[in-house]
Amino acid sequence: MTHNDIRTEASDPMLLSAAAARNLLADAPWQRYAVLGDSIAQGVGDPSPGYDTVGWADRVAAVLTATNPALAYLNTGRIGATSAQVRADQLPLVLEFAPDLVHLSCGGNDLFGPGGSLDELRANLDALFAALARSGAQISTFTLADVWEAERMAPMRPMRERMSALNDIVRELAVRYDAILVEFWDHPLRLRPEVMSADLIHFTMSGHAVVATEMVRALAERLPTRAPAH
Repeated sequence: MTHNDIRTEASDPMLLSAAAARNLLADAPWQRYAVLGDSIAQGVGDPSPGYDTVGWADRVAAVLTATNPALAYLNTGRIGATSAQVRADQLPLVLEFAPDLVHLSCGGNDLFGPGGSLDELRANLDALFAALARSGAQISTFTLADVWEAERMAPMRPMRERMSALNDIVRELAVRYDAILVEFWDHPLRLRPEVMSADLIHFTMSGHAVVATEMVRALAERLPTRAPAH
């Protein structure tokens, strides 16, 4: 990318404009939005030149608040949280908050070190999805992007198979609990050389901006169809 081709939040072709995002969610019925999980849920990532330093979930909350100033928002995401920790520590807080829209993103930390159990992860995620579904909230989630092809990602490449297995569990549970699922595994965002932070784990803020756009689109698709104007 040359200097003249540097993207900004205003010129990024993968982003909705603020007005377009607000328009898509203008009829959103949700009053209480909660996000729980790990650092991805929290919104961790390096700054990107030309982009606001705001995580994806806070961006989505801002769009919802722009159309509904009374919206209540809670994000309990924490760096390093495992699915067991999310279940024990964050789930009670979120259920007490009583959201009608809730996003769950966790599981990567369970498999980051040796000895991570897919069976334990599946059980914890199933329990989390089930509890959130019983609350009556609309659940959303997403898969992790396949970012491991890039040369600079070589040190993290052993994680690819484990993260693919996590994605399979998330897809399965999204279907079971009628969750909104945003698929990032093969999203073109993954090919951008500037998408990963220096830690090679988290998206930069430019990546968070694209995630927020895709979340807004997915939420809008779940809204009731608007009656045609007369």
